[in-house]
Amino acid sequence: MLALLVAMPVLMQGQVAKYKAVFTLNFIRYIGWPDDAKEGDFVIGVLQDSDIARRIDQQTGGKKFGFQTVVVKEFNSVAEMTDCQVLFVSDRSNFARNASQIKQKLGKSSLIVTESEGATENGAMINFVVRNEVLKFEIHKGNASSAGLQISSRLENMSSAIVL
Repeated sequence: MLALLVAMPVLMQGQVAKYKAVFTLNFIRYIGWPDDAKEGDFVIGVLQDSDIARRIDQQTGGKKFGFQTVVVKEFNSVAEMTDCQVLFVSDRSNFARNASQIKQKLGKSSLIVTESEGATENGAMINFVVRNEVLKFEIHKGNASSAGLQISSRLENMSSAIVL
């Protein structure tokens, strides 16, 4: 299903949000998580995007990831962020300016998913981009590896760019 979505043309902003929510949920299946990320609830945080948070929450609806209950937390600012396994950072959050503060708030093994040009240069592991009106994503394996996360080759094959 994820591969099919990679080729979907971007038509309307609502559709983009829908696909970003679906992608973000599917990414977790293609990540090798260290042991510390497998304790407690599996928390997906969303920074400054209530639409994405709502869509992810609707799709998870009390589901589990392995033995962990999936919990969605919406953060209105970097200051109110707490640790989570996955953090979706809205382009409204100015990731480039707030990257170091965001990374300090997160745990060691957190996947950072962004939607801002050049975000992988500032520590994001996965970044959504629109190319020729098509929603795609790029992966930064070095950033993921630094957080103890392993990106599967299946996810790499679906991305539009991979930075080592």
